[in-house]
Amino acid sequence: MQTIHQIYIDGAFVTPHGTETVDIINPTTERALARATLADGEDTRRAIAAAKRALPAFAQTTVVDRVNMLKRLHAAVLACSDALRDTTIEEYGAPVSRATWISRFAAQSFLDAASTLEAYDFTRIMGTSTVVMEPIGIAALITPWNSTAGSICSKLAMAVAAGCTTVIKPSELSPIQNRIVTEAIHAAGLPAGVVNIVAGRGDVVGAELSTHPDVAKISFTGSTAVGKIIRRAATESMKRVHLALGGKSPTILLDDADLTKAVPLALNAAFMNNGQACISGSRLLVPKRCLAEVIEAVKEAVAQMKVGDPTDPTTVIGPLANDNQYKRIQRYIRLGLAEGATLIAGGEGHPAGLEQGYFVKPTVFANVRSEMTIAREEIFGPVLSILTYGDDEEAIAMANETVFGLHAYVMSSNPARAKAVAARLQAGRVMINTLQHDPLAPFGGFKQSGVGREYGVLGLESYLEPKTLIGV
Repeated sequence: MQTIHQIYIDGAFVTPHGTETVDIINPTTERALARATLADGEDTRRAIAAAKRALPAFAQTTVVDRVNMLKRLHAAVLACSDALRDTTIEEYGAPVSRATWISRFAAQSFLDAASTLEAYDFTRIMGTSTVVMEPIGIAALITPWNSTAGSICSKLAMAVAAGCTTVIKPSELSPIQNRIVTEAIHAAGLPAGVVNIVAGRGDVVGAELSTHPDVAKISFTGSTAVGKIIRRAATESMKRVHLALGGKSPTILLDDADLTKAVPLALNAAFMNNGQACISGSRLLVPKRCLAEVIEAVKEAVAQMKVGDPTDPTTVIGPLANDNQYKRIQRYIRLGLAEGATLIAGGEGHPAGLEQGYFVKPTVFANVRSEMTIAREEIFGPVLSILTYGDDEEAIAMANETVFGLHAYVMSSNPARAKAVAARLQAGRVMINTLQHDPLAPFGGFKQSGVGREYGVLGLESYLEPKTLIGV
């Protein structure tokens, strides 16, 4: 079992003041994998102080300086991408295909930020005035356990591009992934204090970051419930707050969709990353007249999905991240049954032959109504609800009938019709006949799925403040 007892402050690996520890269990084997010592409030204040000392000089660096730093960060993270892939599988349970994508995305984030930075005009004329975009200050970056390396690197990339110093609070549930990323960042050789990394509990480290007066901005990815707590806590010091929160994303199959293509896409949208994705397409909306055909296609496709060893390239769904996640999903499956939904695939318990590990059956319910719990709440696991609609107007209304608005998916053989439907969906991103990610386009949610945007120009500007200069 690995022991991780260092955090990263002011350019150095240091022993934390905190003494609380957390044990990490391999979700495939249920064996102890690591024990990590957590940072506390004192560690967090030290990290903030280091970021404050580094800020004046770093904020004055040139675009060329920061582009070079981003390129070094890219090279350093890319060099450890195999280790990140393997650790993401071991510590988190992601299938190897997903773990490979995440590790590559993490490194690529720095090149995407560099290209955005190189093309960005920090000074512009508006009216008769000169407007200068300046770094916002110290940015607190709070990242989730379901995309550790990707979230850390994509947030850090834009903060560095803008000239902000940072304190990163990664999930305490991913200490091995955190260590690999931290070592890569250290190897990139940024000035001391520009990046500080203190893994700890949200109610300790996160609370300190949310209230400390020297922190100018918080970028948080996680649950809507925690996002609300952070936003309230940040109000007193008027921090700029970016929140990437939960979702209950609809996938609309229009009546002209090619089911041989649309159903596999819809299931991939629902079950990606073992269903532990905020963008999961967990509500599948199908025309009433197509329901029977869709159910048969879904049953056949799910039956062919391999659940099991995440190191096996043929595995589609690995184990859930931990025992709490396993119990959460079992609860939602029981709720679906209790509320009268029709189980057409999966169900409670472990898949046959996978009694060890946090494996669940990919589960699909039909005859789901919008008022059911499984149609309203973010489940965060491989559970899909099928709802039916009469016409396009009803499909749009059902898709928007949620407090969330992060992602949506539209499947149709008619691009113009699909775009017309997509234009009326209340979601930050709508994918039409694809699951492709665009790292230069803004990402974020409507309604309770978040505030603000990441990636590309809008992501860069979320770390900048405009200053207006009037007069000669």
